[in-house]
Amino acid sequence: MKPTLLALAAGMGSRYGGLKQLDTLGPNGETILDYSIYDAVQAGFGKVVFIVRDSFRTQFEQLVERKYGSYRCPDGEKLQFAFVSQELDKIPAGYEVNPERVKPWGTAHAVLMAKDVIKEPFAVINGDDYYGRDSFMVLGEWLRNHSNSSGEYCIVGFELQNTLSENGSVSRGICSYDKDRKLTSVVEHLEVIKEGDGRIFGINSNTKEKVEVNGTDLCSMNMWGFTPDYFAHSEKAFADFLAAYGTELKKEFYIPYVIDCLIKAGTAGTTVLGTSSKWFGVTFPEDRPGVVAKFAELVEKGIYPSPLY
Repeated sequence: MKPTLLALAAGMGSRYGGLKQLDTLGPNGETILDYSIYDAVQAGFGKVVFIVRDSFRTQFEQLVERKYGSYRCPDGEKLQFAFVSQELDKIPAGYEVNPERVKPWGTAHAVLMAKDVIKEPFAVINGDDYYGRDSFMVLGEWLRNHSNSSGEYCIVGFELQNTLSENGSVSRGICSYDKDRKLTSVVEHLEVIKEGDGRIFGINSNTKEKVEVNGTDLCSMNMWGFTPDYFAHSEKAFADFLAAYGTELKKEFYIPYVIDCLIKAGTAGTTVLGTSSKWFGVTFPEDRPGVVAKFAELVEKGIYPSPLY
């Protein structure tokens, strides 16, 4: 059974100033997501599910059909697609949305939107992050090896120093794990930035203190691997979340929140996978020229064909 790729593409990118998912950054107008899909297919994935907003769903579907409508996997099978929407009012019965809330519910809520179209092991990625070929190979192999498992998930960890922006501070979830590489926590660090002396600092979201962090620490770039039983656990966690925080205007239901609940309850374990891939993305408009240059370099080295599709 081929794993599925779930791409989170509903965010607007407030700091970037527009839809990063549709920004053309490759030599022939490719988006970052185009490269992720290409890498995933080469790693053995057979279906892509897009999480989008209703406001641009039609445009997105048309783009996907035009780009990948006739695209086939290395084994000759046609690549499959599905689309689902994330909207504020898509919550369990019995709960109400604060009418003043405008911020989406977060990544774990987005993943829940796909529960009716995914029945196989699946990966979750951000639609506007470049993860690299090796990360998809590592994740695809893990998912195939755990196709009959339940309560076992994984996360691909990237070295913190390879995920920073030269144009401003970022937020990063730093992973802690035990000797068996089982995740014990993901602690969000805000305003992470490399200072003039080369040291990296960030604000620990738990203690609210500015701390120095190690550049080789593995951090979450929202690249996860799940088996379908995750949906039931996440649904329960979302109901508990809404009961506790549903009236708040900005509180978000993130994947690490669900994972933390499952770890504490002893319900599921999450393995931290390493990768030789280097992440990059466009957090700020100023990041764009550098990303365009990196894709041009990858094409020049023969890592990707041009055009990609």
